[in-house]
Amino acid sequence: MELKKNLDLTEPLCISVPIAARMLGVSRNTAYEMARLGQLPTIKCGQRRLVVPKAALMKMLQEGNEQHEKWKE
Repeated sequence: MELKKNLDLTEPLCISVPIAARMLGVSRNTAYEMARLGQLPTIKCGQRRLVVPKAALMKMLQEGNEQHEKWKE
């Protein structure tokens, strides 16, 4: 697997669910519920820990924005 040249390896590739919640402007509980329903992309690390891949979150937001733009037309 080849890494992208513009990938900043000094920044974490994943964030916690509470941080994703803050970025989305929703509560921590809502973010965990979104993860449970499959509405928030997550990776399970170990038995309990969930993390949100930054790239998947940004892709999800971009796709949501594109859908919103289609509805506006």
